Amino acid sequence: MDIRDLLLKNVMIMDLKGTTKEAVINEMVDKYHAEGIVTDADEYRQDILKREAESTTGIGEGIAMPHAKDSAVTRATVLFAKSAKGVDFNALDGQPVHLFFMIAAPEGANNEHLAALAALSSLLINPKLVADLKQAKTPDEVLDLFGKAQAEKVAKDKKEAEAEKAQEAKDAAAKQAEFKEEKRKERPFIVAVTACPTGIAHTYMAEAALKETAEKMGVDIKVETNGSEGIKHKLTDSDINRAAGVIVAADKKVEMDRFNGKKLLNRPVIDGIKKPEELIEETLKGQGQVFHASGADAQSSDTEETSGGTLWNRIYKDLMNGVSNMLPFVVGGGIIMAISFILEQWLGKTSMWFTFTNNLGTFAFSFLVPVLAAYIAESIGDRPALMPGFVGGYMATVASASVVKAQNPAGFLGGLVAGFAAGWMIVGLKKALAKMPKSLDGMRTILLYPVIGLAIMGLLMFFIINPIFAAINGALISFLEGMGTGNAILIGVILAAMMSIDMGGPFNKAAYTFAIGVYQASGFKDGRWMAAVMIGGMIPPLAIAVASTFFPKKFTLQERNAGLSNYALGLTFITEGAIPFAATDPVHIIGSSVVGSAIAGGLTQLWHVNVPAPHGGIVALLLTNQKLGFVMSLIIGTVIAALILGFWRPVAKENQ
Repeated sequence: MDIRDLLLKNVMIMDLKGTTKEAVINEMVDKYHAEGIVTDADEYRQDILKREAESTTGIGEGIAMPHAKDSAVTRATVLFAKSAKGVDFNALDGQPVHLFFMIAAPEGANNEHLAALAALSSLLINPKLVADLKQAKTPDEVLDLFGKAQAEKVAKDKKEAEAEKAQEAKDAAAKQAEFKEEKRKERPFIVAVTACPTGIAHTYMAEAALKETAEKMGVDIKVETNGSEGIKHKLTDSDINRAAGVIVAADKKVEMDRFNGKKLLNRPVIDGIKKPEELIEETLKGQGQVFHASGADAQSSDTEETSGGTLWNRIYKDLMNGVSNMLPFVVGGGIIMAISFILEQWLGKTSMWFTFTNNLGTFAFSFLVPVLAAYIAESIGDRPALMPGFVGGYMATVASASVVKAQNPAGFLGGLVAGFAAGWMIVGLKKALAKMPKSLDGMRTILLYPVIGLAIMGLLMFFIINPIFAAINGALISFLEGMGTGNAILIGVILAAMMSIDMGGPFNKAAYTFAIGVYQASGFKDGRWMAAVMIGGMIPPLAIAVASTFFPKKFTLQERNAGLSNYALGLTFITEGAIPFAATDPVHIIGSSVVGSAIAGGLTQLWHVNVPAPHGGIVALLLTNQKLGFVMSLIIGTVIAALILGFWRPVAKENQ
């Protein structure tokens, strides 16, 4: 597909009026909406802002590529916009942005569209094209410049493809094998993998930067991309064996075991865009660490070049791997189970629709602790730890004394410990078996790790973890059931406040995980803490929405427009709607939200609100035993947080 098929003249903005990041985003989104490219401007704008909250799309050199894949997009389009003065877009190089390419991709974008988006990223590496675009006056000039640049790239790619085909023909000819080997020795060869979470822009820009820099340095390179359309230019065993080193420029998990024994640099994808020369030089100098695959020798603490961080950072990463894989079961099972309770009220307990949905939700919930433990273990010990972690997590949910040597299940806490125990047990097992003959490598992975790992995990669970944590779990449940109103209010205050402290970070996840654990241990009946957690997470976006409505001078026009969408996000328990505001004004947003959430959390316990569902927001009102208490807690907390924010926050500069 020609890139000009996506660059429509009628959606270009040759002279942006906005002077701030929020302003230009809104201006471009509104243009999309006005031209019918986007049917729901607020939905698409929210996805753009959510992507910006993860990391800036201002890639430097005066270019920004905000992008989102959204159901509101009617067709794949690239909006070109230009600012003569430049806009502070939090670019990586700290310089103003002059050229904007807002990428809109529909949910069902096919491979042709994604390939065109990749082509756009590759073209913008050309400094001459960027300089010419900054001087362009009309949409026709923009299309003409891209047409010429694409024609040059097509010719270059064709030439490279023909050269590659010719080289393959030479490889096939035995009489030229010696000549080919000499040619290989003349130029160093390295391999790389690029990947980003969305796989639309950064993946291909890192690929283009690495390839172009390698060409200038006289280095041969093959780059595998892990983008939205799948893996392209997949590295073969021959490529990896031949390479002097490996560069992994990725912000998401890629297949790593194939690089066993190779010197490897593991960096963020942005380093592939901004520091390609540095990465290539370090690789050629052999400065990467030797990578050891999970199925090979035991991996020492220095085998991967990562940021490492503190022990807490490592524990948090492992825990979040378990929680993130568990959440689909929580949300899916929770919503289905909530629907079943509604059907029970309407149709009765004997209704087929009630029993079907209730059982379906229960089936999903039965995997919560096993999946949590399995993926904590997998994060620590890689794939060999997955099975013992899964079994350990399952044993933590079993109440039979003949199976787990405990009258009560160890529950959520036992599952957490089982996951970490399984992961580090496999790490220890790898070290213990590291000196086995290489010829027995296959036996370790296929036989020894599963059998020995399962046996050790079973013994740990049966004799240590389950007895201890079954007692702790039982004592915790008894304590929570027997505590007085005062203590319950205090816990409700703490849990709800934690939901607002970092809005999705460690504190937020810890509070939510605790509520899920109590909910699961009570047989999915005790939703007191879920009430505090849910309302505590609803208040930040709702408070911002209310404050931006009733204190308009304290917010910019763009913030007021974005604040409207927070009504819907807050009511559906999507705390992340507050993140863009907290990122630019953390003191006022987080401070007011924590106070409002804490008060609301305490009120839920004062009024004995019980929410027997782990998600849903205002939908959960249908299930709560104290509907008035739920609503009043939410309203009071929201109003208090909104008033604090409205009076505390200074007037926006544009309204002074």
